[in-house]
Amino acid sequence: MQGRVVLITGGTGALGSAIAHGALEAGATAIVTYRDARDLGALRDRVPAGARDRLDGAAADLTDGASVERLVAEVTARHGRLDALVNAVGGFAGGDLLGTDERAWDAMLDLNLRSVYLCCRAALPTMVGAGRGRIVNVASRSVVPPSAGFIAYTVAKSGVIALTQALAQEVRRRGVTVNAVLPSTMDTEANRRSMPNADRSGWVAPESVARAILFLASDAAADVTGTLLAV
Repeated sequence: MQGRVVLITGGTGALGSAIAHGALEAGATAIVTYRDARDLGALRDRVPAGARDRLDGAAADLTDGASVERLVAEVTARHGRLDALVNAVGGFAGGDLLGTDERAWDAMLDLNLRSVYLCCRAALPTMVGAGRGRIVNVASRSVVPPSAGFIAYTVAKSGVIALTQALAQEVRRRGVTVNAVLPSTMDTEANRRSMPNADRSGWVAPESVARAILFLASDAAADVTGTLLAV
C-alpha cells in the first residue's frame, strides 16, 4: 500500500487503531476520524516515530451528511487523493424489540449504517473519477444468521451487508471494489469489561481483523468485490 491514502472512520478505537497501524506499516498514509483530540494524540503516541508524518486526523460527525462531505473534501484537498475508505466506526447495544425504544433504535442505525452510507456516498465521486478505489465496511459475524437479544444492532449491521453487496454491483465496472469484513467477538478492553466472565478462547484479536481489512483495501484485492469475509 506504499503511497496510498486510506481514510479510516473510527480510527482511534481498538479496531481502527489496529487498522491505522497496519496501514502505516504497509507504507500508506492513514487518516483517522475522531471526536476527541485526546484520542488522536494517544494514537499518535503509539505510532513509531518514523511513521507519524503519515498519520493524519480529522474531526467529524459521521452521522451528519454535511460533516462527512467536509471530511472527504478536506482529505482530498490535503493529500490529493483517496485510495481506500474503511468504515470501522460503530457501536453495540443490546435489547429485544420490546425493550428497544425509538431513541436506541435510531442510535444504532445512525452509528452503524447511516455513517457507512454517508461516507461511501461522499468518497465515491473521487474514487470513480480516479478509476480506482477500495471500500471496506465492517459488519458483524453475529448477525449472520441473525441472533436474539440485540435487534437494533442486528438490523443495522445487516443493512451494512446489504449496502456492501448492492454498492459492489453498482460500481463493479468503475474500478472500485466494495467488500465487508464480519468479525466475531473481538478481544478488546471494552469487551473484556462488558463481559468479564465470558470464555475468551474464541475471541479474535483486532490485529487479525485489521489484516483482513487491509488486504481488501490493497491492490492485491483488485479482483475481489461484493465479498463478505468472516474473521
